Amino acid sequence: MTKKRIAILGSTGSIGTQALEIIRNHSDKFQVEVLTGNGNAELLVQQALEFKPNAVVIADKSKCAFVQEALSNEDIKVFAGEKSLEDIVEMDTIDMVLVALVGFSGLKPTLNAIQHKKCIALANKETMVVAGNLVTQKALEKKVPILPVDSEHSAIFQSLIGENFNKIQHIYLTASGGPFRGKSLDFLEKVTVEQALRHPNWVMGKKVTIDSATLMNKGLEVIEAKWFFDLSPEQIKVIVHPESVIHSLVEFEDGSLKAQLGIPSMQLPIQYAFSFPERISSNQEKFSFAKYPKFSFEEADTDTFRCLQLAYTAMEKGGNLACVMNAANEIAVEAFLQSKIKFTQIPQIIEDAMSKMPFIQNPSLEDYLQTDEETRTFASFNLVK
Repeated sequence: MTKKRIAILGSTGSIGTQALEIIRNHSDKFQVEVLTGNGNAELLVQQALEFKPNAVVIADKSKCAFVQEALSNEDIKVFAGEKSLEDIVEMDTIDMVLVALVGFSGLKPTLNAIQHKKCIALANKETMVVAGNLVTQKALEKKVPILPVDSEHSAIFQSLIGENFNKIQHIYLTASGGPFRGKSLDFLEKVTVEQALRHPNWVMGKKVTIDSATLMNKGLEVIEAKWFFDLSPEQIKVIVHPESVIHSLVEFEDGSLKAQLGIPSMQLPIQYAFSFPERISSNQEKFSFAKYPKFSFEEADTDTFRCLQLAYTAMEKGGNLACVMNAANEIAVEAFLQSKIKFTQIPQIIEDAMSKMPFIQNPSLEDYLQTDEETRTFASFNLVK
C-alpha cells in the first residue's frame, strides 16, 4: 500500500497533535507532507524535526525567523502568513488535507484544497457552518470527498455505510451537556472561565470547550450535519447523552436506529477519516460495557442554553445568518476567555448580531467574507456597551 501523504492544517492544536499520534503509530500507512501552526512555533518545530515534512507554515509571521533558524539544517521549506496557509494545499505531493484550524480561518484553505482536488478530512466545523452551500457545491463539482472528523458526524457517516438510498427519518446528534448540564441561569451568571474549561468527558481546545459549555458546539454540528448529509432542519435532532459513548444515531424510515459507539476520544474518527474505506488497528483503549453499565438520555435545555436554539434559527433561515452567528460567537467566546464578559452574555451578543446585521439570502464567497468582518466589528463594539 502506498503511503497516504497528509497535510495537517493546525498541527499544534488538539486535533492536530492527535492526528500526529495516529501517523506515529501507523508510519507504514501515512506520512506527513505539510504541518501548519498559528503561533506555537516551538511545538511546530518539534513536530517538524520528528516527522520531516516537505514544508511547514507558521501563520504568525513574527515567528517565521525562529522557525527558519530552528529548521535551517533540515530539508524542510518554511512559509509564513495566512496566505501561505491557503496556498500550501496546492502542493502536488499532498493526498489528503486535514483541516484542524480553529474558526473561520478554515474556510479559504478548505475551498482552495477542494479546488485543487485534494481529499478533505474536515475537523473545522465553521467551514460548513459559514459556507456549507459553497463548500458542498464546489466538492460536487470537483468530485472531491469530504470526510467528517467530528465524532458525531463520523458516527452518522459510519452508520450510513451500506444504506445506499434508504430514507433517513431523523439523525440524533448526541451531546454530553457540557460541564453545566442541569444548571440554572442564576448559576451560569457566576461561572468562571476555569469552570467552563472543565469538560467532564472530552479534552479539547479552549474555544471548542467553551462552545461545548454553551451548547453552541452542538449548534454548529447541527448546521454542519445539514450540509454533510443533505438534511432538512426537521430531520436533525439533539439528545443529551452524558456518558458520551453513543456518538450519534440514525433513524430510518422503518423505525430502525443505527448508532456508533466508542470511548470519548477523537483518535478513532480521525483515524477512520485517514484510512477510509478501510479500518485499521488502533492502540486506543477499547470500549467496555462493564465500565459503562448504563446509558442515559435527556432533552437539551434550549431555554437555559440559548446558543443551540440560535443555531437552529440560523439553519432554518439560511443565507448568511449562520456566518453572522459564527463570527459573533468567536468574538464573544474570546471575550469570555479573557474575562471581559459573563458566560451568559455570550448568547446575548450572538442574538443581537443576528437580529441587526444585514441579511443576504444567496451570499457569494465575498459576501461571506464581508459578513464575517462586519459582524466581528459589530460584536466587538457591543462588548463595551
